[in-house]
Order: sequence, then C-alpha cells, then structure tokens
Amino acid sequence: MTRLPNIVILGDYERALRRFSRWDKLDQQAKITIHHEPLQDESLYEAIKDADAIAIVRDRSPFNEALIARLPKLKFLMFTGERNGTLDAAALATRGIPMGCTLGGPSKETTTELTWALILGSAKRLIEQNHMMARGEWRDALSVLPMLSGERLGIIGLGAIGSRVARVGNAFGMEVLAWSPHLTPERAAHENVKSISLDELLSTSKIVSLHLVAGPGTKGLISANQLALMRPDAILVNTARSALINMSDLQKALQAGRPGQAAVDVFDLEPLPANDPLRNTSNLLVTPHLGFIAEPIFEIFSNGITKTLEAWIDQKPIPHPFKSE
Repeated sequence: MTRLPNIVILGDYERALRRFSRWDKLDQQAKITIHHEPLQDESLYEAIKDADAIAIVRDRSPFNEALIARLPKLKFLMFTGERNGTLDAAALATRGIPMGCTLGGPSKETTTELTWALILGSAKRLIEQNHMMARGEWRDALSVLPMLSGERLGIIGLGAIGSRVARVGNAFGMEVLAWSPHLTPERAAHENVKSISLDELLSTSKIVSLHLVAGPGTKGLISANQLALMRPDAILVNTARSALINMSDLQKALQAGRPGQAAVDVFDLEPLPANDPLRNTSNLLVTPHLGFIAEPIFEIFSNGITKTLEAWIDQKPIPHPFKSE
C-alpha cells in the first residue's frame, strides 16, 4: 500500500482554514494535521519532524536554518500571503526544497478599516463608555469627548495603507500631514496631504498613525525622544509592525502622559504573553493583530493552501511558487 504524504499545517489560530475551502480531495490524498495553537522551539519541531509538506499561516511559525536542517523528510513548504519575515528561504533553497505561497488578499483595505476602528475607539473612549454602561451608569467626566474634524492627523508612511488612511482623514475634515524617509512634497500633494518633518508631525498631531515597513532604517524609529515630543492629548496608533516602536519606551511614555493614549495591533512577541503588562495599561487599547483577519482574506488563504497542496501531490505546477530574492 502506498504511503500517503504527511502534511502539517501550522498557525490556524482562527480555526478558519477548513471553513473557507473544500478539503475532500486532500483528505483522500494525504494525512492532514492542522495545528491551531502557537508552536515554538521543540514543540514546533515535534509537530513537523515527520512532515513531507508544511503549510504555514502567515509568519506565525519561525523557520530558521537550524530547524530546517533537522527536517530531512521535508519536500515542500508553503505559506499564506506573499511575504514571510520568519522563514529562512535561502536555507530551503540550498536544500532544493521548493516553496509556494498564496495571494495576500485585501489586507490593505482591512488594515485601513482596523486603523480607523482603533483611532475612533480611542478618541471616543468606546471601551470606557461600554464598561460604564455595563455597570448601570450613564455619562461621566470622560464622556466629554474630543472632535477629530479640524485636528491634525499625522501619517508616518504614505504607502498603500497610509494613503487610504489619509483619504478617510480628509473625509472627516482633518488636516492630514505625512512623513516617510523618501516622501516628496509632490507625492504628498497628490494624496491631498502636506509633507512635513517627523518632529513637527509628532509634536503637532492629535493622531499619529504608523504605516511603514520595518526595515534597517525604520526599526526603532519611535523611541523615548520621539514620544516625548507628542502632545499630552495625542493618540499613537500602530497597525504596521511593532519593530517601528520601542515598546518599552512606549509603556513608560504612556505612564508619563506623552502621548495621552496609544492603540496597538502588533507586538514584539505574538501571541502576546498572558502576563504582559501591555494587556492592562489603562491608556493603551490593544487588539490581537487583527489587521488582516477578515473573511475574504482567509477564503483566499484557504483556497490557496488546498489548491497548492493538491498541485504538489499531483506533481503539477505550483500555482504561486515563491522564489527568494
């Protein structure tokens, strides 16, 4: 009897993959194991040591050269989306292990929506208002809320997501400012935005929203000195990458009152440990990296996984092969 290939799928925290595509054919062709819990170090190795093929949801499972070297049975690896910052693609290529990926889906649109949910949730203090109502109370001093129209919205990174955030700010009647390392006044004007220095943006904006790629020139961009520039009533929002902010400095800055609030969807370590003080910082709104968590995206992820693995088993061309740069 021919042995069925052993396929391990990692990082399906949302238990969404089987909901959004048909798995009938794969279930007949292979032994499928789907892990829903976070796995690292030895627990990750134990889960994948006998895998012929591995599929990873986003970059939730780190694969470095040392781990890849311990997987002699591995013949194929894929991940969802078109980027993976925790995968040593060169080590896989050296082993001659082909890689595939899925399309990314409308993550720019969903991240823009979440950014504005965080901005409005913080500015209108929706969590506090909801808790007050649940206690049987009505309005209190925190119910006198700020108005965003006429205020300054500072966007750090005017790319695909930042420009979308800017358009909503303009629709709300905000004065929209932007800074990024290579932003030109002409590019900013094209988005109906004013290009200014980073220091001016930080010191004058009511809302500061981060939308940069975390690279060598931007990691740790916002630390103690930059946070100290911010208004005491400002709100700092990050739906990009946690590496853009020194998170230890942010917690101290929030305690000191500059900025007055922050809203964060991304963290240095994910999932955020249960005892991490960021979970209970009073002027910090935190969400569990929801920027790309949306039904249409997971439909693309799930269909991409099934179609790619079926193609691999049938020895057909991989729909979206990944080639390391």
